[in-house]
Amino acid sequence: MQSETNSKEMETEASNATQLIEEVKSSKREASWPSVLFFIHLHILGLYGIFVMLTSASWLTIVFTLTLTVLGVLGATAGAHRLWAHGTYKATTGLKIFLMLCQTIAGQGSIYNWVRSHRLHHQYFRKNEDPFYSNKNFMSAHVYTQLLSYSSEQEHLLNQIDMKDLEEDKVVMFQKRFYWVLYTFLHILLPVNSPLEYWGDSLTASIVVAFSLRYMLVLNICWLINSAHLVWGLDKSFKPSDSNSVFFITKTYWPQYHYMLPNDYQSGEFGDYASGFTTAMIRVFAALDGATDLKTISSTAVRNGLTEAVESGRPIVDCINEFAEKEQAQLPKNHFLNRNKFM
Repeated sequence: MQSETNSKEMETEASNATQLIEEVKSSKREASWPSVLFFIHLHILGLYGIFVMLTSASWLTIVFTLTLTVLGVLGATAGAHRLWAHGTYKATTGLKIFLMLCQTIAGQGSIYNWVRSHRLHHQYFRKNEDPFYSNKNFMSAHVYTQLLSYSSEQEHLLNQIDMKDLEEDKVVMFQKRFYWVLYTFLHILLPVNSPLEYWGDSLTASIVVAFSLRYMLVLNICWLINSAHLVWGLDKSFKPSDSNSVFFITKTYWPQYHYMLPNDYQSGEFGDYASGFTTAMIRVFAALDGATDLKTISSTAVRNGLTEAVESGRPIVDCINEFAEKEQAQLPKNHFLNRNKFM
């Protein structure tokens, strides 16, 4: 009798051990060596590009490089992040095409794939399933996680992300289908060929300034979208139920506000609120009738939501969103022109 019991216990332990091993395997991430080698060479050439830019590149090449850099960052922030990942505003087809082309210049992969990864990042923020999570330091989250392939568990979770809104977006699906063609022309040939063809700059300047330096800058700025919370966020021990949740009212400690309430168009990617370049450009798009239904949440709605959460015991985010929706319905269409009044 005792031997049978011992046998069952051993079988249970063996089963648990096997299950643990499988879980470890499914969550293990391997280094993507092509990415590692590519990014090493890119940063070496990009750093050399700074020297070439300061010593021999023409002013036209420098201006051209900065212009493409700004357009690429705009495509990633105003386009992939705020428009397509979080739906903080609606855009006309013309604006969508412009932002899609800018996002392609950035070289961050298709909008569809980028948004899917970013939504997974939000869904499992600061958990092991988060593809950009690191419990070590900023550089580990900013660089190291970008050099790893996704685990089988993360691949499974990616396939479960709801992407119906993007699948119904013709501009996004067009880019997804023809991404590598667009990438070749806009991300590679445009910056490399233009300085050579149109104002006679050197091949070196074209490659290491207009391409490598630009791509290095855009790459690191765009990586910050997923790693900036380690720079501007609260301490890792912060919990939304802590008494210092009052930060919502003033919208300081940007990452915690953004990760709990991501559909506010004024939440910047780099620690700012309502004052960044991308936010200003969205207001410009709205003034030109390219962007509509700009979603935002005033401090009054946040305060009322927090009060309701305390009194009712309901989740904070649900309460704040409830007041935000009521407020949104009463906001004038041009509220973005007088942001101080509606913050």
